[in-house]
Amino acid sequence: MISFNIPQNIHNRAHYIDRVKPFMGQNIIKVFTGQRRVGKSYLLFQLMQLLQEDPEKHLLYINKEDLAFSFIKTAEDLHAYVMKQKSVTGKTYVFIDEIQDIQDFEAALRSLLLREDLDLYCTGSNANLLSGDIAGHLSGRYIEIVVYSLSYSEFLDFHVLETSPDSLEKYLKYGGLPYLKHLPLEDGIVFEYLKNIYATIVYRDIINRYAVRNVPFLEQLVLFLAGHTGSVFSAKKISDFLKSQRVNMAPNQVQTYIQYLVNAFLVHKVARYDMIGKRIFEIGDKYYFENLGIRNGIWGYRIEDRGKILENAVFNHLLFKGFKVTVGKLNLSEIDFIAEKDGEKKYFQVTLTINDTKTLEREFGNLVNINDNYSKTVITFDFFSGNTYQGINTIDLEQFLLS
Repeated sequence: MISFNIPQNIHNRAHYIDRVKPFMGQNIIKVFTGQRRVGKSYLLFQLMQLLQEDPEKHLLYINKEDLAFSFIKTAEDLHAYVMKQKSVTGKTYVFIDEIQDIQDFEAALRSLLLREDLDLYCTGSNANLLSGDIAGHLSGRYIEIVVYSLSYSEFLDFHVLETSPDSLEKYLKYGGLPYLKHLPLEDGIVFEYLKNIYATIVYRDIINRYAVRNVPFLEQLVLFLAGHTGSVFSAKKISDFLKSQRVNMAPNQVQTYIQYLVNAFLVHKVARYDMIGKRIFEIGDKYYFENLGIRNGIWGYRIEDRGKILENAVFNHLLFKGFKVTVGKLNLSEIDFIAEKDGEKKYFQVTLTINDTKTLEREFGNLVNINDNYSKTVITFDFFSGNTYQGINTIDLEQFLLS
């Protein structure tokens, strides 16, 4: 067995550990998915720390980013290694990091799941990790937990910061990749690191995985989405715009490349929901970045983008809190976010300021026109503590991110 050491001084991310605890020791595969470097490996280490408290627990760790495990290339290799290394007495807890790098890994998981003496945990950096055939074969036998960049509360904890306008500014500028806690929070240093992470995601999880040929177009597409964060676009509109910049790509290829970005968790695609017709629009989606720091690193942190950054931060927090999020369309009005969880809805409008009459009438008016009794909130950079507006709550961004 290849030895390994669990890192010391691991920051606890209880939000995720509490979700997986009820399934520990059960014959269910626990899968952490998410963008590279959001901390999936360290969640495995946290689970190992919990298990190490009992000396009778047997741990087996396979890290596909470690050359020591380069011999595990196929499902057969993985199955053979686990069966050889597992304990002959008691249960073995098997942790597999970046499992998507093993060919046909799903066949090994299906087989290993038949063993009552194995408890399986794995991570992956592809949104389709458990799609198609494997989902059908393992129906009811796995749970998937999507891991996101640090929430604002986690960011404050990791960097030992107090709530303040400066702390919030750092979070919005640099994003929430956990490793930043080891770096000075300075533009030159942080953005150099984030650009390298971006390059790793693009080349390992997109270009190499999908054999992408038109790399310049892919990079132009990412820049386009960074510059138009939170705007409504169809593949055709993106194609037409890029053609005006002398970058030619058919709409169906644009759609394919966008899906690659979504699969790698670089961006999230958000559908629009027709609140009158009760249906999802087939065209016209919005795109938000999983990590604002990466977005700012490749595009720049610009004063004119404050509204886009605010909207992206709100969207990310709603995902972190477990909501399914869509964009609402109510006649000619737009509801920035409809957040659904446990059969309940929450409506959100996001705006830089409510200090002028037109903005106030627009943002609150859109919510007033929704004819139901679910919670409605306007989120703004302006600090406000007072009464509601016709029953609609107002909250500033920092309070919302700490909720």
